Amino acid sequence: MHVHVSHPDGEAKFWLEPVVELASNKGLSARQLRAAQQFVELHQGEMRNVWQKWFSTQPGR
Repeated sequence: MHVHVSHPDGEAKFWLEPVVELASNKGLSARQLRAAQQFVELHQGEMRNVWQKWFSTQPGR
């Protein structure tokens, strides 16, 4: 389970499980990554729910 974070400067991917963790980064500064990770951590419950709901309704998944 993961989320992608997009910004005009670049993008990052964060794992949601077992803990929020940076998976990849292209172009974001350390400061931007910290802000993104804090946001993901704050909203990780909502993000997990959306992920589970989305993938439970997709055919062939």
